[in-house]
Amino acid sequence: MEEKTKTKKINSAIFDGEVKIIEVETTFISALPSFSIVGLASSAIQESKERIKAALLNNNFTFAPLKIITNLSPANLPKKSTALDLPIALSILLQNSDIDLSEYLILGELGLDGSIKETSDIFAIVLGSKFKKVIVPKSIASKLVQIPDIEVYGFSNISEFFDIKFKKESSKKLKYKFIEIQNKKYFYNDKFVLDFKDIKGQNVAKRVALISAAGMHNLLLEGSAGVGKSMLINRLQYILPPLSLEELLEIEKQNSLDNKEITFNPIRPFRMPHHSSSKAAIFGGRKSIGEIALANNGVLFFDELPQFRKDVLEDLRLPLQERKVLISRVDSKIEYKTDILFASAMNPCPCGNLLSKKECRCTELEIKRYKNRISEPLLERIDLYLQMTEDSDKSVISSKEMYKKVLIAFEKQIKRGYFNSRLPENWKFDIETEASEILDKAVNNFNLSKRSEFKILKVAQTITDLENYNKINKKAVLEALSYRKR
Repeated sequence: MEEKTKTKKINSAIFDGEVKIIEVETTFISALPSFSIVGLASSAIQESKERIKAALLNNNFTFAPLKIITNLSPANLPKKSTALDLPIALSILLQNSDIDLSEYLILGELGLDGSIKETSDIFAIVLGSKFKKVIVPKSIASKLVQIPDIEVYGFSNISEFFDIKFKKESSKKLKYKFIEIQNKKYFYNDKFVLDFKDIKGQNVAKRVALISAAGMHNLLLEGSAGVGKSMLINRLQYILPPLSLEELLEIEKQNSLDNKEITFNPIRPFRMPHHSSSKAAIFGGRKSIGEIALANNGVLFFDELPQFRKDVLEDLRLPLQERKVLISRVDSKIEYKTDILFASAMNPCPCGNLLSKKECRCTELEIKRYKNRISEPLLERIDLYLQMTEDSDKSVISSKEMYKKVLIAFEKQIKRGYFNSRLPENWKFDIETEASEILDKAVNNFNLSKRSEFKILKVAQTITDLENYNKINKKAVLEALSYRKR
């Protein structure tokens, strides 16, 4: 029996926590007509045989009366992305064509009519791959052109590979406002969907929120039910610092994996999982990315903090410290970035009435058990703590006013090279002598750990940036000390 010698190879990829390049190769053999896909293809990819047949036949292409074998290499890597439809089809379609696609990364799902559709993982794959030229569905091409240093070619139907020339998509400028620091643009949206002016009074809490947003400091608010803890933290997202293009692309990658629309709106992510969420839901598991990774570059909000599972709370410590989480699987290890602002809120007791005018129904033992669910090591990773009480003050401050101060502090931090909450442990603070003496007394009087002392200095630095002080002074240190957990 005569064996076929031609083999067409196409480059594609899958996303499984990280981008993995897949080489699609197809060969034709003189044998009874059949079509098979090998290389640990999932049922979704095995079904692509019927989609590909229909797509080609509905566009006047014919299948040769031969045995067709498509291999997805590396063969030992499980594959489940339907974005492999298009590269498989092209490896068949271009067998006798002179079109060279060796420099291109090709992704797309096929419809029965030959239309090329986007999948949720395409943005993440293109962003994480090293290819400089990509062929993708037309519907997502206009979004992918925002990724620097790549050429994007969009197609809406498989028939277009012969009907038209390859036309590179033109890049479009982002329409959002930006500030330019050291020749780099940082984008922001000054439309405040939730505004701090909706909250009457609570000026100290708003001050804490401002410091938290400006320096990306972790935050814990304690107060009775209805005092405004959740309202305040929900508005935090809209006054967070501007985003570089790299951060914006990373956020859109997360949005695409979470099946959200890619809009390039420069608003940092805000994730608010329920306290009954499983450990896999928070940190990620074999089949999904976790809430803490989806909150990367933004806010992870734990409302009713003591109600979360003990193991979840304890496992938070390392991601908050190292800014990453490692998911170990049977066949691989995947690392996700967790550069987040961790915001949390809790009641002062199980019934929530301890600090209010209502009668508290809890015993001292119940209150102690409730608060002991949060360990000291976790509390040491929280920079700002405030106990909120009912407030009769009717004064207001708007998010717009607060954001102006955030932008001032942001510029100072960019020139410094770090958000204040991310300053390295060997950082040398510019602090006045009197302020340093006050901090030393506090360390001795309250038995503060080195981590706690460093945390106070970082908060004091943010206060210094907001108030435009020349150095960390006595006032900044005293204010920072007032926000520590006692």
